[in-house]
Amino acid sequence: MKPGEHMKPDRAHPEKRLHPEKPVHPGNRVNALDIRGLRLRLPGTARPVLDGIDLTVGPGETVALVGESGSGKSLTSRSALGLLPSGATAEGSVLVDGEDVLTMGPDRLRALRTGRAAMIFQDPRAAINPLRRVGDFLTESVRRTGAMGREDADRRAAELLDAVGLGPELLRRHPGQLSGGMLQRVMIAAALMGDPVLLLADEPTTALDVTSQAEVIALLGRLRERFGTGLLFVTHDLGLAAAISDRVYVMYAGRIAETGPAAALFERPRHPYTAALLAATPGLDPGSGRLAAIDGQPPDLRQASAGCAFADRCRYATSRCREQAPEPRGEHPVACHHPLEGSRADA
Repeated sequence: MKPGEHMKPDRAHPEKRLHPEKPVHPGNRVNALDIRGLRLRLPGTARPVLDGIDLTVGPGETVALVGESGSGKSLTSRSALGLLPSGATAEGSVLVDGEDVLTMGPDRLRALRTGRAAMIFQDPRAAINPLRRVGDFLTESVRRTGAMGREDADRRAAELLDAVGLGPELLRRHPGQLSGGMLQRVMIAAALMGDPVLLLADEPTTALDVTSQAEVIALLGRLRERFGTGLLFVTHDLGLAAAISDRVYVMYAGRIAETGPAAALFERPRHPYTAALLAATPGLDPGSGRLAAIDGQPPDLRQASAGCAFADRCRYATSRCREQAPEPRGEHPVACHHPLEGSRADA
C-alpha cells in the first residue's frame, strides 16, 4: 500500500470476516455502542461516579470522549466490556451491537470481549506478556474460543500486522524487541483479531512520542475505513480529538457536559467547561500569551451535589446552577443553564 492511500472495506471477500452475516454497510443502523441512562455507584461515595450517561457510536463512526482526568471517561469506555470496579452497582443500559452488556453472564461477556468489542489500552508494554512471542499474543483469544484453528489464526495475524504497517517476521519476536510505537500497532492488530464492531481506544497515544502519535492516529482512521468498525476514542487531548473524530462528547464529573459534531463543537463551544478546556490548550502562536487555567478542583465524590458539578469553577454560575442540575438540551446538546453564544474566541 502506498503512503497516504486509504484502505477500503473488504466487501468483495466476506469470507475474510469472522462475522460475514453482519457486514457493516450504510443500511445497518444498529449502533456499535448505545449507552442510555448509565449510572454507576461505588461504595463510600455520596454521588454516582457516572451520572446518567447517554452516548452512541454508529457503525464506522469515530466518537471522541474528552475531559479532565477523573471525569469518568475510562469508566464509561470500560462499561462497554462489562469491566466495572469491584462493588459497583449500575443502572441503565449499555448496548454493544444491540445487546445489553449489563445483563450478560460470564460466558456471554467472554464471547463479547473476544469478538464484537475490543480495547486498546494506554500502555502497550503493560498489556503484553513480555515472555511470549507476538504471534502467540495475537492468536491466543481466537484459538482458545475456537473461532479459528492455528493455521487460520496465524494467517489472520500476519494479515493484520500488514494492515498496521508491520511485517510477518514480528510474529516470532518478543515484545522487548519492539519499540513503543510498534507495540501499540501490535495492540491494534490484536484488537482487530476478533473482527469487532466496536473498538475502544483508551488514551492509546499517551505513552508514545509525537511522531508515533501521528502515525497511530492516521492508522486508526485508515483501519476504520477498511474494517467499518465503530471507534470510541478516549482522550484528554483536544487536538487529537479534533483530528480523528466525527463527533465529540465532553465529560465532567461523571456527566456529559456537551456533545456535537467535532468541527462545530470546537469552533463554537456552548458549555463554559468546553470553552475553558479549549482556552487552556497550547497553540503554535507565539503571541498567544500565558495559557488560561481553570480555577478550582473537580467536586469530591464523597460530597453530594444538587446542582451543576461545574458551578464552583464557572464564572457564569448563578444560584440556579448551584441548586438545580441542568439537563442536556438543544440541537447541539449542552447541559448548562447559561449556554454560551458566539464563536470560540467570544467564549
